[in-house]
Parts: sequence; structure tokens; C-alpha cells
Amino acid sequence: MLDKKTVAAYLDRISARHPRRLDAETLRHLHERHVLSVPFDNLDYHRGAEICMDERAVDKVVHEHRGGLCGEINTAFWFLLRSLGYDVTLHQGRVHIGDGVTTPPYHHILMTVAVDGQRWIADIGFGKSSRQPLRLGTEDAQPDPHGEFHVRRLDRRSVEVLRNGTPQYVLHEEPVELIDFRQTMWWYRTSPDSPFLQNLVCSLPLENGWVSLRDDVLTVTTGDERRTEKLADDAAVLAAYDKWFGIRLEERPVPSPHLNNSLRFSFDT
Repeated sequence: MLDKKTVAAYLDRISARHPRRLDAETLRHLHERHVLSVPFDNLDYHRGAEICMDERAVDKVVHEHRGGLCGEINTAFWFLLRSLGYDVTLHQGRVHIGDGVTTPPYHHILMTVAVDGQRWIADIGFGKSSRQPLRLGTEDAQPDPHGEFHVRRLDRRSVEVLRNGTPQYVLHEEPVELIDFRQTMWWYRTSPDSPFLQNLVCSLPLENGWVSLRDDVLTVTTGDERRTEKLADDAAVLAAYDKWFGIRLEERPVPSPHLNNSLRFSFDT
């Protein structure tokens, strides 16, 4: 559990109001503020830094003003929701990677929250995921600023999340623990086939658009306008990380030697 000082710093980090009530409206507010504030990036995978799925993930998000992939930012959000008093359960998922193929189990971590007599999927760590939590127990369309989402039941133990009709991932409803992901995390960090080592990307939604930096190529989408720019040098790349994502680095991250363009994995489309 996080202490009151850390909770306050976390809420300040994502520009969120301190909850007066632990209801669904507050959950939506926290979820949206997190999505709009904390970058989704794989920088530390390429930099060879340690990837921590414990309270150190909170330190990275809050005190280092960094982002990460699902293993870190969903873990950090789980600590925040639990510390506020929400009824939160961790789950594992299998990600769709195209042509009907999914990853093996335990390749995505996310959570459900029981509040106001309903269960909600809270997932702020899946690239272009929903800005707001998704309601379980219905297959009706759920409009969101990031698209139209559906939660479709596959069997009594799993559901599938779709965005604009395209399957995104399967959520398995059995509860899991953080330690269950240790082996998968080792594979993601070390295997030449790891999708997180195939492209260097940092992305963040805007109120009316999206910004992404893939190595030295910056793309900013605002409304119907899309602008792409190849940055001139290391200084320009570091300045872009600071300006668009609030990330201050001493050295420009460089792509992993395992880079394989045939295995490219999209994080923000």
C-alpha cells in the first residue's frame, strides 16, 4: 500500500482530483487522467534498464516522471487504486497480434474494479486503449474518445476486448498476482523475438489527438491533421521527449541490437 504522501504525489502527477467518493465516476476520472498523463513507451527495454513490477513502478511514474508498458504502468495504477480503497483484481491477458494469432498467456497485465454494483476493466497500459474504463457484463457498444469498444464474452472464464471491431486482447478472469508475470517479463527483456525490442516508441494521447516518437520520427495528430517530422539530431530527439512527454533524459535512447523490422509491433495505431 502507498502512504498518503505518495498517493498525493501520484494524483498530482496525473493532474487528478483527490477522490471524495470511491465511485464509478471517480474511477473514470482517474483512468482518463492517467491515460492522458503517463506515456506508453518501451524506452527502458532498449536502454537495458530494469523493468520492475512492484512499488518501484510507482517511483518511476511519480518521482521520475516516466512512463512504461503494461507491466509498469498498470502495476503502478493498481497500487494507486488499492491504496485509495478500491476493490481491484489483477488479471492476465493474451494480445492479438494479427491474422487470428494471439500471444501466449501472461503477455498482458490489467485489472478489473468492482464499484457501484458493477465490474469495470481498468487498463491504461495497452497502447491505444480506451481512455475510460470498460464495463463488463454487457456486449453493447461503449463509445470512447479512442474509438468504439466492445467487451465480448468468449466463455465463462474469459472475455475479448475489441476496438472499432478489431480484437485487441483476451482477458482471463481468474485472479493473478504480480509474481506470476516474472518469467514473461524476463522473456520480454532478453529474447531477440520480444516485440518490445522491435521498435523504439513513446506515445501519449492528446485531448484531441495523439503524439508518438519512434526513434527519431515524431508524429503529431490533432483532429484530422497529421504531421510527421524526422528530427535532425540527438538534441532534437531529447527536446521532443521533454516537450511532448515530460521525459528528461541525458542520452538519446537507441534501438536494441535485436531490432527486426519484420517483427514490428504497433503500440499506438
